[in-house]
Amino acid sequence: MIKNYNDMYDLIIVGGGPAGLSAAIYMSRAKYKTLVLEKEKFGGQITITSEIVNYPGVISTSGTKLTQDMQKQAAAFGAEFKLEEVLDMDLSGDIKIIKTNIREYKTFGVILALGAYPRQIGFKGENEYKGRGVAYCATCDGEFFTDMPIYVIGGGLSAVQEGTFLTKYSKNVQIIVRDEKFNVPEVVSDALFKNEFIKVHFNTEVKEVSGDNTLKSITLVNNKTGEEIIETNNEGIGVFVFVGYAPNTEWLDSSIKKDRGYLVTNANQETNVPGVYGAGDVCVKDLRQVVTAVSNGATAAVSAEKYISNMHTKLDIPAFKLNTSRSKKILKPATTQSDDNDKFLSQDMIEQLLPVFDKFENKVIINAVLNESLLAEEMSGFVDEIGAISDKIITKKSQASKDELAPYLQLLYEDETESGIKFFAMPGGHEFNSFIISLYNVAGPGKAISEDEMNKVKNLNSKANIKVLISLHCTMCPEVVMSCGKISTLNKNITTEIIDIAHFNDLKEKYNVMSVPCMVIDDKDIYFGRKNISQILDILG
Repeated sequence: MIKNYNDMYDLIIVGGGPAGLSAAIYMSRAKYKTLVLEKEKFGGQITITSEIVNYPGVISTSGTKLTQDMQKQAAAFGAEFKLEEVLDMDLSGDIKIIKTNIREYKTFGVILALGAYPRQIGFKGENEYKGRGVAYCATCDGEFFTDMPIYVIGGGLSAVQEGTFLTKYSKNVQIIVRDEKFNVPEVVSDALFKNEFIKVHFNTEVKEVSGDNTLKSITLVNNKTGEEIIETNNEGIGVFVFVGYAPNTEWLDSSIKKDRGYLVTNANQETNVPGVYGAGDVCVKDLRQVVTAVSNGATAAVSAEKYISNMHTKLDIPAFKLNTSRSKKILKPATTQSDDNDKFLSQDMIEQLLPVFDKFENKVIINAVLNESLLAEEMSGFVDEIGAISDKIITKKSQASKDELAPYLQLLYEDETESGIKFFAMPGGHEFNSFIISLYNVAGPGKAISEDEMNKVKNLNSKANIKVLISLHCTMCPEVVMSCGKISTLNKNITTEIIDIAHFNDLKEKYNVMSVPCMVIDDKDIYFGRKNISQILDILG
């Protein structure tokens, strides 16, 4: 009999997208102790979708709203959620070991809801102009290409949907399809053909893209006739690649059976390894949609229930207790409902923030450095609201100097010394959690990092300024923001400035930025794309 099992879980779900969240709802509702591990942001790829109209029973919603409700539902049943990156797993025994960048966990069962990431094609210039004209997320980067010609590469549902979305920014959207027709239902393609701002090229592929600091030319080739077309615009062009996703499985143990990288599962979502299940886009299947992801998650959870129950019996371990305690501290609204609708922080957000602020070891100061802009007005109202809900938050306001880049929110320690973090952005959209985590890092104890990462932080002896250029629509930005901010709170040599590119357009032009997240180190070295704290430390080192 195993004695030290209090820190064990019945099930650990790796991945916090719709599949993982669905599994968490089913498992925790069945009274199994469940942990969901997610490396960057709960919700997954679907959070970049602004409108979902084909989810049964829901007339219309956004990806963010749908997955936020799923997480709340699972948490209400007792599921636990932690932002940690899983680096390795030992799945060989009855008790499986999950190793993250922070610690190790023990569990009976594992559901792999790892999702997938956008595929690259490999045409000449794709890597060179990534972030300077080549993009993979219309929601994140579409606004950078306002009034420019946009080329959408792909013939599937994502290409059709994202191509239509991009007409919000450009009246010249061309979709490049290598086959003779779209691989979508006719009702979808028929609607696209009626859009006057979209032109479709079938039997066509991208041969090459080129330019100078930004992308300005694209070479297309007809794969039947061999005819080449070169299109150029000196003001810039955008190339959005939507040719499917690659499963996030390269790091998995070879003992798990895969097909072209996708997990092979049976009808019960079981892999070939006992107690290990797959769910969502990471699995071999024909349809990759949110509705099939949640179905996979539910099926995997029900299958796991039987396995886990047998493990308790086999190893003579009593049922685990769930932590279903919830914060009882509820701040009563001091305004009417109509007034509350005009505020940045809703009552629901306040109730979620209270237990977080209760964990702060020290007070933290938010200093709003303001000018005469509309952004400054928003920041001023925001600090008034957040400062009113907890005595752990102290707010100040000051006037920006004439030549200072402003407005911004500066995070200070309780003794008014600088933390090294400044937000040149309203903490909204996908960056709200990043801002709260930054407060937590300044107030302490802060988000934990591994011993190896801590050693790397301590060994940074040279001063460096990191500008993190973001968009509030971007799902990849928060990980970079949180990682850079964490480094700043641990090493005074490193300062971090988080800048919403929508309000500081001159910086976009200065650094030739056409995609986010973008890190600019000491105003010279530029890095595009999602990066975790370990990757950023390697760059700084």
